[in-house]
Amino acid sequence: MATRIDLTLDCTDAKLLAEFWKTALGYVDEPPPAPFETREEWFAQFDLPEDDSVDDAQWLCDPDGTGPRLSLLKVPEPKTAKNRLHLDIRVPGHGSAAERWARIRAESERLVEAGGSVLARFDEHHIVMADPEGNEFCVAAAAS
Repeated sequence: MATRIDLTLDCTDAKLLAEFWKTALGYVDEPPPAPFETREEWFAQFDLPEDDSVDDAQWLCDPDGTGPRLSLLKVPEPKTAKNRLHLDIRVPGHGSAAERWARIRAESERLVEAGGSVLARFDEHHIVMADPEGNEFCVAAAAS
């Protein structure tokens, strides 16, 4: 069995990015660990500084349980350089190159409406985008 991974994005607004990535990936808020019923209850068990807030982190998961968990953690320093790792969102479906490109464009437009931005287009292949805090990702077709 392959090793499972989680992905973590540093950010300045975890709630904002959580909403964007839930829209982009179809993810949902991850429930708190048992036996806790809320994240606030879980968070209270830690001896954290007073200025730390449960809103400073968000945890998302694939509702089917197959994709990696996504953690969004508030950090004080801003993003200053290009990502060394980025996500590729793969748009499903078969068809001609023109049909696949139309689906890629439609998905990028949907993500712009959700707060993302287009950084570059590589016609007929993929679109480079950024989430609301500038983290880069690509939208491309899934393997046929």
